[in-house]
Amino acid sequence: MAGKEEMNHSETSTLQSFAERVYNLDEKVYKILGSGLGRVYNFDRPLAIRHIIEKMTIPEDEHIIRAEIALIGNMARTIEDHDARREVMEEYDKVIKQFHEESISYNLNVLNEDKERLNELFANNMKERFKDGSHLIICISRTFGSAGNNIGLNIADKLHINYYDSEIFKAVIKRMEAEKDQLEDEGGFEDEDPELINRRMMEKLPCSDAAAPVFEDEKRSLRSKIRKLNRYHGLPTRDALFFNTADLILDLAKKQDFVVMGRCAGHILTNNGIPHISIFINAPFETRVRRMMEVDHVDYKTAKANLRRVDTKHADYYNYYTGKKWGEFNNYDLFINSASYGIEGSADFILNMIKSSMQ
Repeated sequence: MAGKEEMNHSETSTLQSFAERVYNLDEKVYKILGSGLGRVYNFDRPLAIRHIIEKMTIPEDEHIIRAEIALIGNMARTIEDHDARREVMEEYDKVIKQFHEESISYNLNVLNEDKERLNELFANNMKERFKDGSHLIICISRTFGSAGNNIGLNIADKLHINYYDSEIFKAVIKRMEAEKDQLEDEGGFEDEDPELINRRMMEKLPCSDAAAPVFEDEKRSLRSKIRKLNRYHGLPTRDALFFNTADLILDLAKKQDFVVMGRCAGHILTNNGIPHISIFINAPFETRVRRMMEVDHVDYKTAKANLRRVDTKHADYYNYYTGKKWGEFNNYDLFINSASYGIEGSADFILNMIKSSMQ
């Protein structure tokens, strides 16, 4: 997708149509479900459409729209009426298709070498692992620029299951926090012993003397600070958010099949004895640099620095919360080079391996 300054009238019209379609889908899902789950776009129509168009014209912000559309799909799948759900999901599929057409594509040649051999290796323990009919949970880690998010969303859509990434988790936790604030303002109280909660949270931390990663927190009012201190039982906000996300992942694992990006999901599920498939998506460094030069419209030096910065951030997060090494092959079921298959090809490759191994 070209930048704003390069867009012609036809591109603008197409994006306007796409934005309206996304907004209408969100509105339709909301009306069917009622107010219980809220809305993705809870501001007025013109502002929401402008937001969608602006994010779609900024390649580095495209992931925001991807996450918002996925969140609409997640909510749509909860519609109980079969006919209404089918109608909405048909429209959702069209929206997803148009999103991929409008967004910048990461198209690389699909190679079919070694498929049979890898299928056989991957199938060794899949049947045994899921023999009790556990939910299918696919955990994906990825290097920056390898198109892992796009591949994950593609897999979720092909399987007709929910997709969760950091943007969606932030949105869900933000809603949970808002609901909790409302309960506290109304005189509500927690029904768990704070010491028990704190002990449960600390048990999830790795045995490490390493200090928690440093981060900058937003300026908050005194009331907000006190509220967060009480809610998180004295834990740093970053740790508290990790534990909230971990609890959310575990809760989802009891109820549904889904694809989850990052968040140490594989480690969290492993520690709780929950079957899942763990995948690491990578691509050659130079290939990722070239892709991010195209996506972000930056020079080689900037793209290279960005890749190293984001990969380091992912590694630090994973290493700290798991006590393991990010990208170490022993921590995953499958490694895949997306440069060999592209987005569609990588998604199909992974799905073929999963389906053949579980037959």
